[in-house]
Amino acid sequence: MRYVIAAALVASSAVAAPAFAQEVNPVFTGPRIAVLGGYDGIKPGSSEDADIDGIDQTVDGFLYGVEAGYDIALGGVVVGADLELTDSTGKVETARVNPNTFGFGEVSTGRDIYLGLRAGVLATPNTLVYAKGGYTNARLNLLGSDGTTSFDENFELDGFRLGAGVERAIGNNAFAKVEYRYSNYSSANFEFANGATTGDFDIDTDRHQVLAGVGMRF
Repeated sequence: MRYVIAAALVASSAVAAPAFAQEVNPVFTGPRIAVLGGYDGIKPGSSEDADIDGIDQTVDGFLYGVEAGYDIALGGVVVGADLELTDSTGKVETARVNPNTFGFGEVSTGRDIYLGLRAGVLATPNTLVYAKGGYTNARLNLLGSDGTTSFDENFELDGFRLGAGVERAIGNNAFAKVEYRYSNYSSANFEFANGATTGDFDIDTDRHQVLAGVGMRF
């Protein structure tokens, strides 16, 4: 009888192990990297928007950058973490009214660091629909000149990001995705060229981005 019980336990373990392994979806599990590109638009938030017809307050540009992350897929649910570094070509130039005083000759969007989490469900075995959220730190670069002296300094912006997207596995390792994200920056400080900074102050700045990405899993 003891041998019969032992054999039954071994057999049940052999069945349970493959069943558990099947719960982990290998297509959306493990570390990943990707390159990103798409639309970037940043503007004053609702509390600062002038809402004047005919005035476009959005600074548009092309977003580009890289992303690294790690996912765990159990059954039809995927959870993961993202780390992202991007930049943008967006800028606006303003002519000085008085040549004897400084003016913000150019304001351009700078690097953006994002750290967050995402979670999604498998619409098909190779298609993931997900939502994401986390922390973002961005820069606005300022160039000014009075014709003789110039400065190149920046604002550091802190805020949150929310987004959603669709990711499609291509074979066992490659993937492509499209994503929309909204960011709101509510705190900032001014960083001088010598490295000194002001204290934090409140702001209201919105950012909308639509991007595509391609990458690999390892």
